[in-house]
Amino acid sequence: MPLLLLDLENTLIDRSGAFRTWGARFLANVGAPPADLDWLLSIDADGLTDRWDLADAIRGRYGLLVPSIDLVDELHEGVLAHTRLDPLVACALRIADDAGWVPVVVSNGAVRHQEELIRRTGVDRYVADWVISEEAGVSKPNPRIFALAAQRVRMPLRRAWVIGDSPETDIGGATAAGLPSVWLHRGRRWPDARFAPTHAVESLIAAIALVLAG
Repeated sequence: MPLLLLDLENTLIDRSGAFRTWGARFLANVGAPPADLDWLLSIDADGLTDRWDLADAIRGRYGLLVPSIDLVDELHEGVLAHTRLDPLVACALRIADDAGWVPVVVSNGAVRHQEELIRRTGVDRYVADWVISEEAGVSKPNPRIFALAAQRVRMPLRRAWVIGDSPETDIGGATAAGLPSVWLHRGRRWPDARFAPTHAVESLIAAIALVLAG
């Protein structure tokens, strides 16, 4: 029973799409032009920008008088409200489980936010467990976090696969751990000459199908 080590945001769930939907509605509510969505997506940097920094940038651009903490909460709750687990992804996870694989989420981030995503989207019903960097005290690409995930479900790390969308944290971490990996390219070119994924595909469903096919 090998492990399937899965990233969360933009792998199991479409964080980018949820942020885009929230952003379009937020801009309409503050009277900003729809074209500003490109600016908002750029500033967000696919979720890599700190929420407080993003809130400050939005307040400054639109002259908003709301406290930064309120806008941070709006970012958190607003994006979460638009985040869904694709039924086809849920089906793929169930198929992997039936085939003897053990899906475990390995995610960088804050426990509160990541666990809310896992529970409110229903991801928790399709995975054996999860490891979140804040709680673990180590984050991807450090390979120790994958070892902790294996310990959490009392399984060997050997024969595990890593699936994720981040070249540095997911694929870099898999490489450091000596594990095969599948990169969700999402229309991007591979950016790093130092290492490469075992495979690159567009979607999680395709990634799981590839792993199961052996």
